[in-house]
Amino acid sequence: QVQLVESGGGLVQAGGSLRLSCAAAGTIFSMNAMGWFRQAPGQQRQLVAAINSGGNTNYADFVKGRFTISRDNAKNTVYLQMQDLKPEDTAVYYCYADARSSSAPMIPLRYWGQGTQVTVSS
Repeated sequence: QVQLVESGGGLVQAGGSLRLSCAAAGTIFSMNAMGWFRQAPGQQRQLVAAINSGGNTNYADFVKGRFTISRDNAKNTVYLQMQDLKPEDTAVYYCYADARSSSAPMIPLRYWGQGTQVTVSS
């Protein structure tokens, strides 16, 4: 099994910055893409940013130029550096990892973190 543990959420004023971290642990056979979704109250979960094992990134239009995703493959950790935060960025942020566990290396699965709250005050 693979577990994802997130950290770094909190309350920040508009224009401020936060850095989210998500560390994968467990019996990991291989790790492919990692990334972040977010979900605001009453809204659907939406992709924020993703990064594959080669370092190629993909961003939602609403965060381009403000958020930066990165990863440390040796630590199986993905980061989301968020700058110039806006009140509309307020949401629960969930990390994910597309991985194969050592117990089932032929079965790729998407694993999710527990979510971390980001609140941006105006």
